[in-house]
Amino acid sequence: MGILTEDMRRLVEEQQLGFVATVCPDGSPNLSPKGTTAVLDDDHLVFADICSPGTIANLHLNPAVEINVVDTLSRKGYRFKGTATVHGEGETFEALLGFYLRRGSTSAKPHIVVVKVKYAAPLISPAYDSGQDEATVSARWRRYWTELWSRRAD
Repeated sequence: MGILTEDMRRLVEEQQLGFVATVCPDGSPNLSPKGTTAVLDDDHLVFADICSPGTIANLHLNPAVEINVVDTLSRKGYRFKGTATVHGEGETFEALLGFYLRRGSTSAKPHIVVVKVKYAAPLISPAYDSGQDEATVSARWRRYWTELWSRRAD
């Protein structure tokens, strides 16, 4: 078994939205949401470059990356730190395109990034510090999102 636990894999596959942090040439952080975040295997996450030239440029210069994936209802998730490899052509790139096609993705992908996860840790909201259980936290955020979406529908 690799570094990615069953719960980590479940959360990433359910949420699919990862916030990817890279390092800019001047040392400042760059944070970019990736709706293509997925589990490749027990030790690797993957995301596609659909419109992310800054992220890709940063990774070419410095492959250090962190991806945060959080369930917006439970306010729990994981942070994954590792090393990225950018693929833009060749056999591996074609296999990764096939991976996304099998998942139903049809958008153009100039690059696909594979992240070798070296460290993974839970992210848990401070809402739990007061002793609330997951059902209570999730119910609160479900009400919030339901009210927000209903206002937007009007």
